[in-house]
Amino acid sequence: MRTPREDRPMPADTHDGAAAYANRLTRRESLKLLAALAASAMLPAAPAEGTAGALADDGHWPELDLPPVTAAGYGTDPDLMTPEAPWPLTLTPPQLSLLAVLSDIIVPAEGQSPSASAVQVPTVIDEWVSAPYPDQQRDRVTILSALAWIDDEAALRFSRPFASLDTARQLAIIDDIAYDNHQTPRRFQRIARAFARLRELVLAAYFCTPEGMEDIGYLGNVAIAGDYPGPTPDAYRHLEMVLSELGLSEFAYPVD
Repeated sequence: MRTPREDRPMPADTHDGAAAYANRLTRRESLKLLAALAASAMLPAAPAEGTAGALADDGHWPELDLPPVTAAGYGTDPDLMTPEAPWPLTLTPPQLSLLAVLSDIIVPAEGQSPSASAVQVPTVIDEWVSAPYPDQQRDRVTILSALAWIDDEAALRFSRPFASLDTARQLAIIDDIAYDNHQTPRRFQRIARAFARLRELVLAAYFCTPEGMEDIGYLGNVAIAGDYPGPTPDAYRHLEMVLSELGLSEFAYPVD
């Protein structure tokens, strides 16, 4: 038997003065997107253990006491006749609401393209950080630490949670941690690396959704009537150019 959270949306109440994130995905749908995210070529490999905190800094950093994720996962031979949710989701409603705000800063709605939260990216990330596998558990520490840091920083600067701040104040914080480069102040280097991992997950999850794939014009597997016509002349010419740049012209296909 499924729990209410697996089949029904979360209540759309408020957290810290901001609208709560409302999940509209079934557990089957979110797990399908998780599988696509895990296989996505857009998502770089998870950083080595401790990378997010490898740089010393002069700022604050949350020391989280996270309960261990002890679920067994899918295993090598899942029971497809009586499928069950393989692990419980672990993000709290306030964490999901904050994640929704951050996701929409990273991927806002634009034109006909919906925002990240509108296509349920926070739910996919909840699946990701709740999965009991080494890469996902490294990301769990990184992402939850980033969420806690961002709320702590909002409280230090403006005495309010991040999700309840106006856009200008939210962006004042995000602008400081958006990138880790030679101009990043020492106190922001650690959170900048953690935020970079969050951004990678949000972007990869977004472009795994049908709406995200449509946004970049990805068609996926499309049935073709009759024989496969082969690559277009333009595709052949592009391949020939790339192989030439690599010094591999002998492997180029002749173009009619």
